[in-house]
Formats: sequence, C-alpha cells, structure tokens
Amino acid sequence: MLGRKIVGMTAGEPPPMTLGELQQRIRTLFGSKDSRRGVEGTFMWFMEEVGELAAALRDPNADRDNLVLEFADVLAWLATLANIAGVNLEDAVWRKYGAGCPKCGASPCICGTAKP
Repeated sequence: MLGRKIVGMTAGEPPPMTLGELQQRIRTLFGSKDSRRGVEGTFMWFMEEVGELAAALRDPNADRDNLVLEFADVLAWLATLANIAGVNLEDAVWRKYGAGCPKCGASPCICGTAKP
C-alpha cells in the first residue's frame, strides 16, 4: 500500500490524504453521478481537465493557485475513472512501481536517458 502523504502542508490545512483516501472521497462525493455518466463521458471530462492543466503549465504568467487546482481536478477525474472501472489506484500504482522502475527494476531508475 502506498502510505504516502502529500508534501507542502501549512498550518490550518486539513490533514493530507493517501491516494486510496482520495479515491474513496471522490466516490463518496460524486459516485452516483459518475456511474450514471459512464466511462466515455467521464473520460471526456478527464481529457478536458488535462487540457486545462497543460495550458496552465505552458503559461509563464499562470496563477499558481489555479495551477494547483488544475492538478487537483486532473487527479479527481482520474480517481473517478478508476472508480467507474473498478480499479484501486493504490494497488495499481504499487503493482506497477512498487518494486522500482517497471523496466529495469532499480530505484532510482537506471534505464538511461529520460524520454524527451
């Protein structure tokens, strides 16, 4: 299980949550709406949010708070997709990356140059 907490908390903020807790929070907040929308409709919303995040990342004058919220939106829509598809994100991430790099097995990765 990934017991990893979100870094960067300041005084007065709610406690951080694990990926599994986030996935459950999204399910609790929006689960019935999400299941009615289905995978196809949800995927379209997810891609729209990815586009908004991409635009915020490319903008050198972007508002930092907006950028942070765009990351949150993308993560929330990814959790929604996982919920609809019946995928536990913590298990999926651990299965893929828990033993190190999926290609070379090392941690940190020693595969060579990074993808462009």
